[in-house]
Amino acid sequence: MSAVVTAQTQAHYVRSVLRQRGFRRLVVVRMVAQIGDGLFQGGLAGSVLFNPEQRAGGMAIAAGFAILLLPYSLVGPYVGVFLDRWRRRSIIAVANLVRAVLVLPIALYIWQGEHSPVPFLLALLVIGLNRFFLAGLSAATPHVVSDDVLVTANSFAATLGSLSFSVGIGVGATLIKTVLHTSFHGYALVAAGAAAFYLVSALVGHTSYGPDELGPDAEDRRGGSILAAIRETSRGTVAGARHLGAKRGAAYLVLAQAMFRLLYGVILLASLLLFRTEFNHGTDVSGSFGTIANAFAAGGAGMLVASFMTPPVARRIGGWRWVSVVLGGTGAAILGFGLPFDPVLLLGAVFVTNLAAQSIKIVTDTSLQHECADEFRGRVFSINDTAFNVTLVAGMYIGALTLPETGHSAAVLSAVAVGYVLAAVAYGALGGRWARRVGDDIAGPGGAVSRADQ
Repeated sequence: MSAVVTAQTQAHYVRSVLRQRGFRRLVVVRMVAQIGDGLFQGGLAGSVLFNPEQRAGGMAIAAGFAILLLPYSLVGPYVGVFLDRWRRRSIIAVANLVRAVLVLPIALYIWQGEHSPVPFLLALLVIGLNRFFLAGLSAATPHVVSDDVLVTANSFAATLGSLSFSVGIGVGATLIKTVLHTSFHGYALVAAGAAAFYLVSALVGHTSYGPDELGPDAEDRRGGSILAAIRETSRGTVAGARHLGAKRGAAYLVLAQAMFRLLYGVILLASLLLFRTEFNHGTDVSGSFGTIANAFAAGGAGMLVASFMTPPVARRIGGWRWVSVVLGGTGAAILGFGLPFDPVLLLGAVFVTNLAAQSIKIVTDTSLQHECADEFRGRVFSINDTAFNVTLVAGMYIGALTLPETGHSAAVLSAVAVGYVLAAVAYGALGGRWARRVGDDIAGPGGAVSRADQ
């Protein structure tokens, strides 16, 4: 009977979210843009990782991720100050328009196969604007749905966005395998296709909302010149960090997600190397771009399951318990599915890992939205985004230093699995103690518990 009630409750939340026209439009904006992200990043990565004309080792792959993620991540908290002073509708539209323009010269450089820092610098801007865009969407979500369905809204938005990214990757892989070629020219055309999706996303975002509809609220928006905003950046970042630190439940989740991403960086690099070499018999790396699409499909399936499981389970047992469960489950999946080093079994580890990643993201985003005041929300999401990217790159460097070029290392995978279990125990102790003290943001029929007693 309880399962039936839970299903009915979840269906009610889903219907409530989908009835919100503003939320539906926001999801469309996100999905279209992230299909473009999949095409662009797939074309960019494929030109380096799976191109027979250019083969990179583990350290080069980690360095590539560092170049593309770290510069924005290091200034990410500062961007939050602007998220809290600029109209988020404008951020959504302008970021996508600029990305559409920048993608084209990058594709031209890929086409020519030139070894130049220019395309990497332009790619930095494109991916940096993507993080800015996604942080703006997260900060805008509470303006289009009611507080009691935020967990369901985050579940749908984040999961459909990630699935759309996987669709973009899959479309690019299919084009490379069937129509185009595994060469600089083929990957350039895949990357260039992203521009159309960025343009459509910008148009939908601009026409779907009023200027102030996505926040920040007029009374909370900061005025003054850009130079004044730059001078205030450091103070604003410190204030955002202090605000997050005062919201202990959200802060613990940010730390738990950062630890997940650190270990995930090792697994990601190991998987890329395994699918490119050992599972591809170490011969033709161009064939692995199609093979690795299976891993993206398994990961997408895990995210989809997480989107349906997380809202009802987190409401029933509490977000902190669910995060502890998926952290520990990831460790078990790596031991059970990863250590045999079988390409089919490894897909099971990819499925569970992505289910856990999406579940933790949904709970973390919801906690940040519940606990943090709107005037600080942009900054705390940017801080979370910085931790999200920096720890992934750190994990990939750890993997590059410890993994062989094939990615096959039982010792490293075992250490990662143990790390996930220890993270589950640590977060369960800290997060559980805080939740029992002040209440859980997600648990309970309303989906949120008041924190006025903090």
